[in-house]
Amino acid sequence: MTVAAGFIGLGAMGRGMARNLHRAGLLQALWNRTAATTAELAAELGVTAAASPAELAARCDVVVLCVSADADVLEVVDALAPGLRPGAIVVDCSTVSADTAREAARRLAAKGVEFLDAPVSGGVEGARDGKLAIMVGGSAAAFERAQPVLAAMGRAVTHFGPSGAGQAAKATNQIMCAGIIQAVAEAMAFAKAEGLPLDRLIETLGQGAGSSWYFVHRAPNMVRDSYPPGFRVRLHEKDLRICRDMAARHGVQLPVIEMTLLHYRRLIEQGYGDEDISTIFRLKDALFASGGTADGDPPLR
Repeated sequence: MTVAAGFIGLGAMGRGMARNLHRAGLLQALWNRTAATTAELAAELGVTAAASPAELAARCDVVVLCVSADADVLEVVDALAPGLRPGAIVVDCSTVSADTAREAARRLAAKGVEFLDAPVSGGVEGARDGKLAIMVGGSAAAFERAQPVLAAMGRAVTHFGPSGAGQAAKATNQIMCAGIIQAVAEAMAFAKAEGLPLDRLIETLGQGAGSSWYFVHRAPNMVRDSYPPGFRVRLHEKDLRICRDMAARHGVQLPVIEMTLLHYRRLIEQGYGDEDISTIFRLKDALFASGGTADGDPPLR
């Protein structure tokens, strides 16, 4: 039997994910807070533009969410609840805290509805191409039933355990992203100061041991001094605050998290909060221009 899926949250990631559900023949309905956004994509894809989350839920076996923050997830879950049928599955691809995932699962369980926390990684490119890494928490039975939907959006789909486990895996990823983008930006600022041909450097080092997805895909932003939003500074800052809180429960403060939050706060203050996180290169480049300090502050290292 074909699964009927709905999608809520049509931002930079959500649009690509919804299109891939449509390509797989699964997408039935869309909803977004901005009605014009819903209407535009629904017309393009030939699916229903639901008037409310509850109306969307009534049409679907599986509802996928991709929204910005913890409060948004719980608000949408509560709005979906009146329309959800027992046995339905809500798949949340947002990045929120593990506690929020467990609370959403608790609220829906009372209606006989399963909840999977299924945050994603792979950027807008992965969302567009259906090649996301998807980290899933929730029951094994719900994970199996949601496979057609998950497989339409990602190529590496892994079940990590009960509710909250997917978000814990995503938090791990976000810490790695912080460290990698810090290293890429510092290396590129160093290479620029050394007068190296940066395009050729990216082409060569992209084949070397120090390469990474961020180096290959985001170092070119630093060469062009243009940072179109793939992963916005404000959103990664939000994620790293979640990571900081999770680490604090273990009595630990992680230097990569603390340093990156400091840098993001400066970038947001300077008006770059809606740029891609590769804009951290601005601060690293300024170190070489100012002899080790930026804007009169102590050294960033």
